[in-house]
Amino acid sequence: MQFETTLDLLLVHAQGEIGKVIVGGAPDIPGATILDKMNHINMVDDSLRRFVTFEPRAGVAMSANLLLPPTRPDADAAFIVLQPDRAHPMSGSNCICVVTALLESGRVAMVEPETTVRLDTAAGLIVARATCKDGHCVSVSLDNVPAFVLVLDAEVRSKDFGVIRADIAFGGVFYALVDVDQIGLSIVPENARALAEAGIAIKADLQGQIAVSHPDISGLNDVAYVMFRSREADGAIRTCTTLKPGRVDRSPCGTGSSANLAVMFARGEVAVGDVRVSRSIIGGTFTAEAIGEAVVGNRRAVLPRITGQGWIYGREQLRISPDDPFARGFALSDTWGSQVGEL
Repeated sequence: MQFETTLDLLLVHAQGEIGKVIVGGAPDIPGATILDKMNHINMVDDSLRRFVTFEPRAGVAMSANLLLPPTRPDADAAFIVLQPDRAHPMSGSNCICVVTALLESGRVAMVEPETTVRLDTAAGLIVARATCKDGHCVSVSLDNVPAFVLVLDAEVRSKDFGVIRADIAFGGVFYALVDVDQIGLSIVPENARALAEAGIAIKADLQGQIAVSHPDISGLNDVAYVMFRSREADGAIRTCTTLKPGRVDRSPCGTGSSANLAVMFARGEVAVGDVRVSRSIIGGTFTAEAIGEAVVGNRRAVLPRITGQGWIYGREQLRISPDDPFARGFALSDTWGSQVGEL
């Protein structure tokens, strides 16, 4: 990895989930498309990802979004989600953070009362509409890529919980969606550690049991996350997406909410025009609206619109020293648990 002496980042969160945005100093990433560039980070050179997501410069409960020039003519900007485990193609909360950073920093011109931003991602083109007032993004709505179901009620043999049922669906990445009562927990802050450990264990259990592959996008061929869910008395869906190395999403999770909307659509529980509220473990909310239908491969899909809000809360500058012994970062088992041995 070679880049300038410093990286410039805007510090942003969406409903409590940190999604820093790298706005300057990053190196060029080889590849003709954003998917190629993401695969280069994951398969060839992950040093930039490690530099911005590992200690001593960062921690596990956050993402860093790499802004890039778009590789397609119909996009205003591009980004790749960098997380401690790998680079990911798409994230709703991170997309909200990116749009907020682009507009409030002036990198894309803000037009009030609404600005449209088109984003090139490894999962496809994302069209975002930001409601703007007095120079701020009041909310961001994402017209996500088509979301579809691979399997409903798949039986998964888990070491810790016996046979459980999971819906396998795509909402920008692939999810295993699990009703949380199957593991004897509820989605509340005091259960965050137990939920995180259960989700990571179930994700490991899925290996060899559930094969996934996006019919149109090569390289999207694994279950990225396990998301627990429950239904609230007011009709909202309580969500808890679990991420390596063993934490939970602080936000309601945009791609997970899209995948869950696809499940409800497949079951006939929502129709085009319906809106559902997704509520996070800490009470933050996104709305998920079914705005249309599509076909992906031979599968019926729903077009999700996810709406939420992000906030810029600061900026930082990271410096690389040629003699820094921890340029690639490090991980310890007090935050990574036993997975530290998998790095």
